[in-house]
Amino acid sequence: MDFTFARFRILQCIHYTEIRKKTRQIKVRKILMTIFNVFSLLGGLALFLFGMDIMGKALEKQAGGQLQKILSKLTDNPLKGFFLGLCVTAVIQSSSATTVMVVGFVNSGLMTLRQAVNVIMGANVGTTVTGWVLSLGGISSDNIWIRLLKPSSFTPVLALAGIVMYLFMKDSKKKDSGAILLGFSVLMFGMETMSSAVSGLSEVPEFQQLFVMFKNPLLGLLAGTLLTALIQSSSASVGILQALTVTGQVSIGAAIPIVMGDGIGTCVTAMISGVGTKREAKRAATVHLLINAIGSIVWVTVFWLIKAFLKPAVLDSSATFVGIAIINTGFKILNTALFLPLSGVLEKLVCKLIPDSKDAEEDTELDERLLFTPTLALQQCSLKEIEMARRAAQALKNSIKSITAYTPELAESIKEDEQRCDRYEDMLATYLVKIGSERLADSDSEEANMLLKLLGDFERISDHAVNLLESAEEMRDKKIVFSPEAAHDFSIISSAVNEILDLSMEAFINNDRAKAGDVEPLEQVIDEMKENMRTSHVLRMRNGECSMEMGFVWSDILTNFERVSDHCSNIAGCVIDAAEHNLNLHETLGNFKHNSKAFEERYKYYSEKYSKI
Repeated sequence: MDFTFARFRILQCIHYTEIRKKTRQIKVRKILMTIFNVFSLLGGLALFLFGMDIMGKALEKQAGGQLQKILSKLTDNPLKGFFLGLCVTAVIQSSSATTVMVVGFVNSGLMTLRQAVNVIMGANVGTTVTGWVLSLGGISSDNIWIRLLKPSSFTPVLALAGIVMYLFMKDSKKKDSGAILLGFSVLMFGMETMSSAVSGLSEVPEFQQLFVMFKNPLLGLLAGTLLTALIQSSSASVGILQALTVTGQVSIGAAIPIVMGDGIGTCVTAMISGVGTKREAKRAATVHLLINAIGSIVWVTVFWLIKAFLKPAVLDSSATFVGIAIINTGFKILNTALFLPLSGVLEKLVCKLIPDSKDAEEDTELDERLLFTPTLALQQCSLKEIEMARRAAQALKNSIKSITAYTPELAESIKEDEQRCDRYEDMLATYLVKIGSERLADSDSEEANMLLKLLGDFERISDHAVNLLESAEEMRDKKIVFSPEAAHDFSIISSAVNEILDLSMEAFINNDRAKAGDVEPLEQVIDEMKENMRTSHVLRMRNGECSMEMGFVWSDILTNFERVSDHCSNIAGCVIDAAEHNLNLHETLGNFKHNSKAFEERYKYYSEKYSKI
């Protein structure tokens, strides 16, 4: 009996040991599975964010040229500005990117604060498009045609097409299209990975408790704010929330305040972009914060009151992919409906929060933030270089005037314009080099090269303006004047120089190929006039009709005129190069001179024109 009992106890102990061993193994497996699921979640999140970044940048690059055209049609009409922001953000898939661009536009003088307010509100609604695209991942059906709408069904094909286009296509637009497809594929793969990972966490008690905590509206608002501020993308945070819905633990009541918090968190990027900008740009960034922060607080308060007093049962039901997209879009539309009629009030409010300073701000500089959108950065450079060209032309025209009608005010204006052109040259050269380091479309690359090449010509024209001013000052100080013949020659060649200056500037500013074609024939005529006038002047000095001092001054004036015409020729040649997609300026001008009937006709026209004066 004792032996049997002892045997029973031994077997019982062995059985209990085996149970404990199996229990420990199950616990270890659960812990390992939890750890692996967390790793998969983080990996999926990394792929999701990476794909969104790739796709967003490629979309920005593809849309950049169109954005320039759209911006040129901006008005103060609130609805037009709203729909502009909506469309642009829907295309580039990032309200943060749109807002950063808006801050850059305001800082660069491309957009007013009133326009920025309306565009920002539109951007908030446009960013919800991403949530609807991601909601396709929640499609579940046995119908093969419906299943084809699920991203996992077609993203492999998109990824294959994208990598082929990206690796093997030489055209930059096709490469960018390939990058968009690759980015979207990586994004959706990351979404699938996150969804698979969190489904394995649905049974973890700590994970379940996390979403019970978020049922508190204030905690949900804070969670959404912190998450979006961390990853700097409201679209990404909404996508993460959509992925979490597969656990069944995310209720509609918990999701609503989290989505509202996303709106506040996304302001971080814009506020960072506003650091170091001009006053108007800071105001634009602040407007974005006010719209989202005040709106989120107002609507989360309304939500809390509804939840507390009405207690709708729908708030306790589980959220879905589509449900999150509806919540996100609905909140953004309600917020826009709240603030769109108050755009003028917002503008006044932010002007009070960031008041005007007594000290005048310096002229608008090139905004580094636009380098994230190279096409728009290039547009900014083009506008600045046009301003530089106009100042150089103005300086030269004033310097020609100073030869015969010198005033101290005129002299000061010429010097100021020349100094401004020097600053423009340094600023633009540095900025254009930075743009050139980005991957540009072929047309943008050609434009950047042209702008960089022309900087020296505009700066040198302003230098020649100062040289002519020095000649005018020398004539005034020494009280020397032109002889009647020299005065006549001066009026002829100065008229020709003014005309070639106008032609080259119009060709550059308006990208006018026809005007550019008129420059080179006139430049040849000016060269011949200079040589003939110099010879005539030498003869006058020999005959004692002109002093030696005046001879030196007249020679300097002619040299400056001739060199200005050379720079005008370079400007026109670059315009022709750009039209013909050719980078060889000497070849372009050579072919134009020797193989063109138009050149011969215009040369004859200008020769006769200035011989009759």
